[in-house]
Amino acid sequence: MIRLETQFFNLNRILLLAIGLWPYKQSNLTRLQFIFLSTILTTSLIFQVKDLLEQLQHIYNELKDKNELAIINAYGCQAKRCTAALTICAICAIFTIIVVQFWSKILNIILPMNVSRLYNLPITIEYFVDQERYSYWILLHTNMSICIGATAAVGIGTTLIAYFQYICGMFRISSYRIKRAMHINTLKNNKFKNEILILQGIISAVNIYRQATKLSELLTSKIEKMLLCLILVGVICLSLNLFQIFQIASYGNDVKEILCPFIIVTITILYMFSTNYIAQDITDHNNDFFATVYDVQWYDAPLHIQKLILFLLQKGTKKFTVSIGGLFVGSLDCFATLVRTSVSYFTVIYSTH
Repeated sequence: MIRLETQFFNLNRILLLAIGLWPYKQSNLTRLQFIFLSTILTTSLIFQVKDLLEQLQHIYNELKDKNELAIINAYGCQAKRCTAALTICAICAIFTIIVVQFWSKILNIILPMNVSRLYNLPITIEYFVDQERYSYWILLHTNMSICIGATAAVGIGTTLIAYFQYICGMFRISSYRIKRAMHINTLKNNKFKNEILILQGIISAVNIYRQATKLSELLTSKIEKMLLCLILVGVICLSLNLFQIFQIASYGNDVKEILCPFIIVTITILYMFSTNYIAQDITDHNNDFFATVYDVQWYDAPLHIQKLILFLLQKGTKKFTVSIGGLFVGSLDCFATLVRTSVSYFTVIYSTH
């Protein structure tokens, strides 16, 4: 008998053997190899996240003004609430999936029938064992996979959201520093001393503004490839699950079968919206900074300070956005475009079916 793995999958076998993922001939050495390489990959990600968090911590430690601390703490509370809300949504989704799996068992207890009710797994997986005999083990494995995947998705997603929330807080602090610096100009103190304080205030505002843009670009560069993959997978996933929901509804199949694709559609849309909303929020906070520069009473300041303010206003003509690979610009318009694209692909799939 010709083995496909040697006839057509030889190169694939070599690549997967190199990282310990080839499913056949699993030895202790292969498992050790997989653990070792997985540890390298995981620690690489951990060190990058740690570096980003350390930079945020350093900036936070430099804040001394109580109003600035109040601003950054307010954005931290927003990030905490967002994390809690998405975690609750994930728990509810997992709980619903688990309940649906055992719904037939529950009905057999509450409303017993002569015919046993069958239950379906939330994900179609072919296990090479007797699925009736090991049904509970299969359910345990499937549900653990769902829980681990959901925890990873929510954990990584909410960490990125919290990080961007702190960047928004830094933009807000830069606006506050501009207002505070120009307010000094109205005080009836020593004119020369006021000019020095104004310049120091503007410099500090520009410094934290530059730190915010730098951190935003740094994080975007680190997750750019991942976000590109997520965008493509999200559009495809949304289109196919919409098609599956429509098929189930059209042919009058069991309503329970709609639940899993409906949850996937909801999670995909929620992820798309959250990602684009926070990117839009960063752009809006950047625009608010330059709007603040324009609104302050800069025309009452000395001439050399007016020139400095004019320079800042010229800088504001260049729009700051969160761009992914130069193909997608994070915004609510981008979210609407992704949803329209997914619906268009769904329409094409349905029309050619």
